[in-house]
Amino acid sequence: MAASDRMVLGPLVGSIDQGTSSSRFLVFNAKTAELLSHHQVEIQQKFPKEGWVEQDPKEILKSVHECVERTCEKLQQLNIDITNIKAIGVSNQRETTVVWDKTTGEPLYNAIVWLDLRTQSTVERLLKRIPGKNKAYFKFRTGLPLSTYFSAVKLRWLLDNVEEIRQAVDDGRAMFGTIDSWLIWVCICGKNGGVHCTDVTNASRTMLFNIHSLEWDPELCQFFDIPMEILPKVRSSSEIYGLMKICPSLKSGALTGVPISGCLGDQSAALVGQMCFQDGQAKNTYGTGCFLLCNTGQKSVFSEHGLLTTIAYKLGRDKPVCYALEGSVAIAGAVVRWLRDNLGIVKTSQEVEKLAAEVGTSYGCYFVPAFSGLYAPYWEPSARGIICGLTQFTNKNHIAFAALEAVCFQTREILDAINKDCGIPLNQLQVDGGMTNNKVLMQLQSDILCIPVVKPSMPETTALGAAMAAGAAEGVGIWSLNPGDLTAVTCERFEPQINPEESEYRYARWKKAVLKSMGWETSEAPSNG
Repeated sequence: MAASDRMVLGPLVGSIDQGTSSSRFLVFNAKTAELLSHHQVEIQQKFPKEGWVEQDPKEILKSVHECVERTCEKLQQLNIDITNIKAIGVSNQRETTVVWDKTTGEPLYNAIVWLDLRTQSTVERLLKRIPGKNKAYFKFRTGLPLSTYFSAVKLRWLLDNVEEIRQAVDDGRAMFGTIDSWLIWVCICGKNGGVHCTDVTNASRTMLFNIHSLEWDPELCQFFDIPMEILPKVRSSSEIYGLMKICPSLKSGALTGVPISGCLGDQSAALVGQMCFQDGQAKNTYGTGCFLLCNTGQKSVFSEHGLLTTIAYKLGRDKPVCYALEGSVAIAGAVVRWLRDNLGIVKTSQEVEKLAAEVGTSYGCYFVPAFSGLYAPYWEPSARGIICGLTQFTNKNHIAFAALEAVCFQTREILDAINKDCGIPLNQLQVDGGMTNNKVLMQLQSDILCIPVVKPSMPETTALGAAMAAGAAEGVGIWSLNPGDLTAVTCERFEPQINPEESEYRYARWKKAVLKSMGWETSEAPSNG
């Protein structure tokens, strides 16, 4: 086919969306924000011991490369010229920790995933060094409580337990990064002079970063005993980090020299993709976990109700930093995967919606999926999952319904906390993420919150946010973030359909179930090897 026969769409932006359960590459039209093509590859999670969650950094990389290649092939089949891809953005699962050897380019251990609980004893040891064992001791510097969730304790565990990593640090060969840093380093030259960087949103999830000075904090690094030389350079979320080669194996000739110019942790990316640029705008993303972020503008707001203070974005080197309040729930879509992979009551995730719809009620059954303890607003690592209220009448349909309801109740708890901290109740909830395709879930969510739930017709807002940051970067300049230039998004609305009294009754029962899940696990328990 002659190049002249190809469709001319103007500049395109690619987006690498590396999540906990899958990797994706998506290509957007920079002028219209239309999604033109994408490809997705599910990635394996390893559970070597109870509470441990790992992934292979090389498998993650391979899945990203495969997604890029397949998407480019699909674009060519649509007669779209891939040389029009002018920038690439990266969005990633946050906190997940990788250490690699900069001389060989090889990971020195599997990535420890954000959900992983192996660091509970590390957290307890560190707490003993804090006055009054106060989990919130570093909150005003980092926005975060001391928890297994954040990267610093995972990195501490790796330094304490993996000889190869200790040796590499001593030899000056070790590099630490979250998934964004690993991907950018490899994609921009790798061991032949790769760029070792991260952005402010990902750095703000490590517990080593001062969210006010926007620098690695020497005192925090000293407390966790982390050598600062292994940390990546912190950049804004929208600037050219370096040039990437994509699809070198494509018959069409290599797409070389495309700038990687956007980088946002996945939840910040979704906030940008939902265009929540105003103080008080919020979104909830339903992925492996569930994450509700509320933009607080250029001021950092500290929660009295168990929420995190995090960096929302910094869209350019000279642009101001914006903050958000975040409610983080560990298990959302993961509960559906658990019903599929562990219990085998469904063969596909889509079947859960069908099972739940057949009964339309949990029949008094409540499911608290505290597989990794409870995150916001409780921060209770001792909690474990429970299903209660079972009778001889309960069947798999009721359990499926209770699992979906659990996602909604957890969101309600976070929304209540955000409303208390901000003082202005949200009058609707903007939602995105893979689970929003489940209409039963979306209707349930509206019923339990007693407010409308609004879903954009293009649910890939995380990838869109990273593409917007990449396309708007200085030196790229093909995507305008001026409010007047942002394209209007068509949405689907779900309105509450049950009376508030019933909603409150079910929510009160849920709270009772949550209390029963707490205090289950103690780290003193004898180990089974």
